[in-house]
Amino acid sequence: MVRLCDQRGGPARYVWSRRFVEVTAAALVVAGLFAGSMGSSRASAASRSKASGTVNVLYAGSLLDLMQQQIGPAFHRATGFTVSGYSNGSSALATEIKGGTQVGDVFISASPSVNATLQGSANGNWVSSYKQFGSSPLVLGYNPSSKYARDLQTKPWYDVVDLPNFLLGRTDPATDPKGVLAVDALTGVALSYDVPQLNALATSTANVFPETALVGELQAGQLDAGFFYAVEAAAAHIKTVALPGTKLAGDYTVAILNRAPHGAAAKAFVKFLLSSAGQKILKKNGVTPMVPAKSFTASSSVTTTTALASTTTTV
Repeated sequence: MVRLCDQRGGPARYVWSRRFVEVTAAALVVAGLFAGSMGSSRASAASRSKASGTVNVLYAGSLLDLMQQQIGPAFHRATGFTVSGYSNGSSALATEIKGGTQVGDVFISASPSVNATLQGSANGNWVSSYKQFGSSPLVLGYNPSSKYARDLQTKPWYDVVDLPNFLLGRTDPATDPKGVLAVDALTGVALSYDVPQLNALATSTANVFPETALVGELQAGQLDAGFFYAVEAAAAHIKTVALPGTKLAGDYTVAILNRAPHGAAAKAFVKFLLSSAGQKILKKNGVTPMVPAKSFTASSSVTTTTALASTTTTV
């Protein structure tokens, strides 16, 4: 910029020289390009921080809604990995893993003892270690449209489930640890409260359903009530009553399967599940997180379902 004086003595006037304008414009262009480059670099770095790919998670059927609606999407947003899930009764899943009908990276069970059926050379060496990360109490979920709904709200549950024509659902103890707990609840209360007729319900094979079907049967009005974990009842918005006289719960574990096809994604999933973000989701949905998660190896884990039912299933 140059200073010009008015020949008539007026105030000085300032004008822009052509060279100054050219230099300034060039500088602005360079600055703009630099800023754009920096922004692009930051965006690229952010995109590089997110992974891509799939993790195959085989999980207990009681976590179906929670995995599909909350944990899976939250994990994807946090890491970029996508969960490809398959659910069934924990014991049934272990059988499918050993039989090769299901291939997974991560195995989530509702019973620590199920991991023992995947340990050792006789069982395929699928699990070397696992972590117990939370528990969810066993409850009685009921259909609010049932003619017995009012009774369940006002009377002891064990006096209602044995009423004529009452339809009580549960899962199969042979394929699902929750089925074991349901039988424990019925037989335990039959003894403790002198209600021997509950033993018949514990041994009946009527109204026994796959874990992934029990919620739908209740919601469709095919059952008056059924045994559920609090986590699945909360996810499906099922009304529940507690089970006084019992302290039974599902104890959830997670393991990375040996020979997992997607090892990096599997590690990322377990890390997220055990993180504060994962624990927050669990706690909000009926699972009490174990902090820190308890680690078990093949040599230290429980080896029988019977032992588990009498020890770690109580909270």
